[in-house]
Amino acid sequence: MKNQYDELKDLISKSRSLLGKKDLNEIKESLISKKILKEEDDFKLFNSPESDENTDEETPKDLQKSYRVSGGVITLHGKDKKDIELSTDEKISFQETMDDFVNEVSDLSDFGVLNLYRNNVEWSGRVIDMDIEFYFSIGEESGVYINGNMIKLDENLTDLINKLNSFYEKFKSKWAKIMSQRKKTKSTSEN
Repeated sequence: MKNQYDELKDLISKSRSLLGKKDLNEIKESLISKKILKEEDDFKLFNSPESDENTDEETPKDLQKSYRVSGGVITLHGKDKKDIELSTDEKISFQETMDDFVNEVSDLSDFGVLNLYRNNVEWSGRVIDMDIEFYFSIGEESGVYINGNMIKLDENLTDLINKLNSFYEKFKSKWAKIMSQRKKTKSTSEN
């Protein structure tokens, strides 16, 4: 009877034997001989053209650049170098966002990276004294999300949730303006 260790050891051995193969037919024959695949139809599913739709086309990779602003990190994502340049207004807004959070929600907080995309802004962090993680998103998955383990349901939690909700509205307003300014700047620089 095989245990997990034996199964893992067997899987590693099979993986190593595939590493030296250069030809797709060699890989297929090896997979069949090792009894990983039972029939050629399994290999067709594994190597279907639908799974390799865009392999021939070169798609431009998104660029990103991170900036440290007063103990926080903001990462800009974009298609070209202009998209990943941090403006003074964005730097000030990020500083104000962190300061406002400390003043309005909790002064015991750890902030994660604020990600600024063309059509989305995401920011997360942790309220230390309540051991709750928060996640703010503006865009497709817009909203406030929280995560915690065995959180005591009491007035402090209700108060924190209300503070997070009201702060999110300020956050959304501020960063939606920044997203629209970035789009305006980009469209005017293209003309």
